Amino acid sequence: MTKKIVIERLRHARIVPVVRTIRLEHARKAILWLREAGMSVFEITMTIPGACDLIAELSGEPGIIIGAGTVADANAAKDCIAAGASFIVAPWIDPTLSAPCLAAGVALFLGAITPTEVRLALAAGADVVKIFPASSVGGPTHIKALTSIFPSVPFCPTGGIVVPDIPNYFNAGSAFIGMGGALVDETRIANNDKADILATARQILAL
Repeated sequence: MTKKIVIERLRHARIVPVVRTIRLEHARKAILWLREAGMSVFEITMTIPGACDLIAELSGEPGIIIGAGTVADANAAKDCIAAGASFIVAPWIDPTLSAPCLAAGVALFLGAITPTEVRLALAAGADVVKIFPASSVGGPTHIKALTSIFPSVPFCPTGGIVVPDIPNYFNAGSAFIGMGGALVDETRIANNDKADILATARQILAL
């Protein structure tokens, strides 16, 4: 699957659950539940113990796209790509991530906030610019300002986004949205609150 197709699939999915848990079994359970709700794209962060093994476990399954988040360096990117990651995400700008992504034809998301940082991210090889932490730097208003000067750049705001704000982020020009705590709340997972998580996911998909 080419990175162009991956980005189009993400545009179609609209929401990218950012899976960040302390325990591997909680991450696996969250993905299982969200898949049941109808979600098909997942960012598995490298802060999860055994994250690469989970990527390898899931990446071969039909109908879903698995990416790697909080990828620290080029070697970590290579490991994630070898495990089957279709996109690599860092909430900062690291030019060394570009080479392994280019070599494998994998989409690269780099983090930025200001217009200067957006330009630096693009120069460093970003296919998508991750705006993080989105909610604390102006939310949809900030995204709208960025898209006015970068109309062709796919922006993925992430960080502190709540369900009622989702339409506002898309109206502001977001290509797709990363959602962590609103979808993958480890306390709810540990308490086996499957119905609550399914309800949140279905509410988001209905938007």
